[in-house]
Parts: sequence; C-alpha cells; structure tokens
Amino acid sequence: MGKQLVVLVSGSGSNLQALLDHDELGGAIGRVVADRPDAGGLDRARSRGVEAVSVAPGDHPDRPAWEATLGEAVAEAAPDLVVLAGFMRILSPAFVHRWPLMNVHPSLLPAFPGARAVTDALRWGVKVSGCTVHFVDEEVDHGPIVAQEAVPVHDEDTPETLHARIQAVEHRLLPHCVALYCRDRLSIDGRHVRILP
Repeated sequence: MGKQLVVLVSGSGSNLQALLDHDELGGAIGRVVADRPDAGGLDRARSRGVEAVSVAPGDHPDRPAWEATLGEAVAEAAPDLVVLAGFMRILSPAFVHRWPLMNVHPSLLPAFPGARAVTDALRWGVKVSGCTVHFVDEEVDHGPIVAQEAVPVHDEDTPETLHARIQAVEHRLLPHCVALYCRDRLSIDGRHVRILP
C-alpha cells in the first residue's frame, strides 16, 4: 500500500499536474485543498477523479479559524505527507508539526525566500537561480533541503521567462522527491536530508 498524499495549491496547479502525471509516485493523492475557490488546481484534481475542496480565508472570522478548517480538510484524508505545490500561505508551527510537509520553492535556498523569489533574484543580478524542494519547518522557506537544481539566468530574462524555466525544473524535481519519500528513501538528520539506496 502506497503513501497517502494531500496536495495544497493556490493557483493554476502546474506542479500538482506534474504529480498527477507521474507514473511511479509510489503514493496516491487522496485530496487536493486550495485556499481559493477559483484555483485552477481544483479543476486539475477533479478531472483526474481526485477529491478537491477549497478553504478560503475570507470565509472565516480570523486566521486561526481558517487554519483549523484547513487542518480538518487535510486530516480527513489521513495523509502520510502533505505537499505544498504553489501554496502561497504561511502555516503556523502547530500546523507544520501535524504532518511531514514538503514544499517547492523557485530559488536556490537559502537565497531569496518568500513570495517574490524570482523577481528578487533578477534584481540582485544573480547569474544562476533554480528551485529547491525542502521539508517545511516553522520558518518561511527554511526547512531541510531534499534537492536543488540550478537554472541559468539570461541577460534578457524577465520574471516571467525565468520563472517559466524554473517551473519546468520544478515539474520534474518535485515528483522525484515525493517519490523518494513515498519509497522511504529520505532520512532527515537535523538540516541534512540523505537519499537512501
């Protein structure tokens, strides 16, 4: 029996699509949860017969109430791993400690954490950017790194062109890392994640 996965999305869900399309994930996506009812990722999930629900902050009186409902929506699917695939909200330490969480981020962490990573990298004038798959801890874009891959930055790049090239790598790297987790091939020792044979 493979691992149970829940995927959290905020936008179009291209990284979710990469997970759905991966033939050897070693786990089943039991539910997709979005923080916006119009998130394209919900349609991608439903088109594959995966249960998809939205838990919008605006439907709740405050952030703790929203996160409690989000937690219930995740818990109902009993996940072994929660994957943040373009989920653009910060989660509390209490939420982060309920399940293992894996995130994909469009920079080579620890450089350029946060929501404007691609724009920040271009403003800094870096020659190389990339993406990072990491476990989530209490700090933003901070947890132990599973894998990284570099993407060259071109002189004529805009945030859109660079992000598109980074996303192409994300769509390969995130499913690879999730599959390693589902096959019990990741060992975490402090900040170090080792890939087991």
